Amino acid sequence: MAARLVAHVRLGLALAAALVVAAAHAASPGAPAPDFKLQDTAGKPLQLADFRGRFVVLEWTNPECPFVQKHYVSGNMQELQKEWGAKGVVWLSINSTSASHAEYKTPAQMAEWMRGHGAAQKATLLDGTSATGRAYGAKTTPQMVVIDPSGKVLYNGAIDDRRSTNPADAKVANNYVRAALTEATAGKPVSTPTTTPYGCTVKY
Repeated sequence: MAARLVAHVRLGLALAAALVVAAAHAASPGAPAPDFKLQDTAGKPLQLADFRGRFVVLEWTNPECPFVQKHYVSGNMQELQKEWGAKGVVWLSINSTSASHAEYKTPAQMAEWMRGHGAAQKATLLDGTSATGRAYGAKTTPQMVVIDPSGKVLYNGAIDDRRSTNPADAKVANNYVRAALTEATAGKPVSTPTTTPYGCTVKY
């Protein structure tokens, strides 16, 4: 009985690992971005496919994470949202914290937090089942994905190269998202299509 239980546990772990690898591959640069349909903080459903023909940025977020707080306290995330939103880029913030986790935020709580920080994204989306986060293999908050107008992933990884919680670092960092969008919108290939994301683990 014990041997059978161990075998089942090992099989479960192997399957889970395989799903993580598959998800990470699905969101690799050059691959089609997995479609999703989520509700925003006002209860309006939004689908990734709705924005085909435009550049899209996905920002994984969690107000409880000090790394996320760093980029909002400094104004760095809002600056990026405003800069690229003005150029027609669709910016979507996604909270994939499981609805069963202590750090889960209701739509009203997420809306209040974003409003209090002057956020300027197209929408903040709630992924309480964590299905979208898992489909993209999202590991941290923040984690950033840039998608081109044809629906393919251009960039997946960290927001920048300063792996700290110090708000001052955000202003002097090499921002990978800005670099990727600058190159892509100019018709150039993204020179750094993937990096290792940093931050708090996504609370699946």
